[in-house]
Amino acid sequence: MDLTVPLTFLEARAKVLAEVRVARIAPAKEEIELDGAAGRVLAEDVAADRDSPAVARSVRDGYAVRAADVPGKLLVIGEVRAGEQFTGTVGAGQAVEIMTGAPLPAGADAVVMVEYTRRGDGHMQTKRLAEPGQFINPKGCEAAAGEVVLWAGKRMDYSDVAMLAAFGHSRVKVYARPRVAIVATGDEIVEVDQAPEEFQIRNSNAQSLAAQVRRAGGMANVLPVARDTVEHTREVVINGLKADLLLLSGGVSAGKYDVVEEVLADLGAEFFFDAVAIQPGKPLVFGRAGQAFFFGLPGNPSSTMVTFEVFARAALELLAGQEEIALHLPWARLTREFRHRAGVTRFLPARLSEDGGAVTPVGWHGSGDVPALTRANAYLVADPERPEYASGDWIRVLMK
Repeated sequence: MDLTVPLTFLEARAKVLAEVRVARIAPAKEEIELDGAAGRVLAEDVAADRDSPAVARSVRDGYAVRAADVPGKLLVIGEVRAGEQFTGTVGAGQAVEIMTGAPLPAGADAVVMVEYTRRGDGHMQTKRLAEPGQFINPKGCEAAAGEVVLWAGKRMDYSDVAMLAAFGHSRVKVYARPRVAIVATGDEIVEVDQAPEEFQIRNSNAQSLAAQVRRAGGMANVLPVARDTVEHTREVVINGLKADLLLLSGGVSAGKYDVVEEVLADLGAEFFFDAVAIQPGKPLVFGRAGQAFFFGLPGNPSSTMVTFEVFARAALELLAGQEEIALHLPWARLTREFRHRAGVTRFLPARLSEDGGAVTPVGWHGSGDVPALTRANAYLVADPERPEYASGDWIRVLMK
């Protein structure tokens, strides 16, 4: 690969996915309590321990009947609700009052909604036809006993937790979280609790990256700032490469004191790309040294945040054992006209409306403007081939 030619956004993301998929080693497994399962990656297939539902059940409040008996006037011989079972049998000309979720009584093959009935004198009457199976969930229609319902490699959400609980799993096997080392670089950086000189900045990038790593399912370890010398940077990088993934913020541009790539090359690193046609974040480096993958993220805060979300997060999710890796870029309509310099994909701060249908660019002063980023809840994703958008035009959006 010619490292002098920047990859497109899509080419670079595809390269990350391809390289990590080929070289990754399956993470260690651990067993955890169900209440900690949300957000973790499942390490085993999970099968239903019984049919779901275990019996045919009603999906409406109404009357369990024989479809052949309606329309008509039927004798009500009892009632059944969720958590109970009717012990008799529905015969010709009979009905059982039934609640949503209740097991279907023997003999019945349909449910008539209560809204379409009249009750009196111990009878129910309806003018509605019914078909066999109407408003009934048959036994096992959701999942059959022994059927796999969750697969290894899935990052679990609250619905998956409900599934595990429904099938009796109070504990579950998950993959161990990847260890991610985070290194900010530069002589201008001081710690968060220090009072910086005018020419210095606090180490905000390491903290934002740590938050992004944790949100993506990794274990963040913020290492000391790497100063702008080959010797010190080498020392910190060697320590960082003991993790599963190393994230370096800054030091990857073409400046005299940007020494990250030099240090990595001296350590025998393989570079897969060192520039991407995006803004912010063009001087992005991705490679591997020994068993660890690394990203050299540009040092401006917006560049660091964006390049993590669209590139490094994908690598982290794969290293966590996750199989389905998707970058969601929904469409929204612009509330005003928008222009940008064509040629690169741009990720610019924006406010997405509450319903997700409209998006407004947020004014900013470049990729170091953190206050603008805090006012935004999303990024516009401007097409490299399209310099102008009119108010009302559709545009892709990346959520923060």
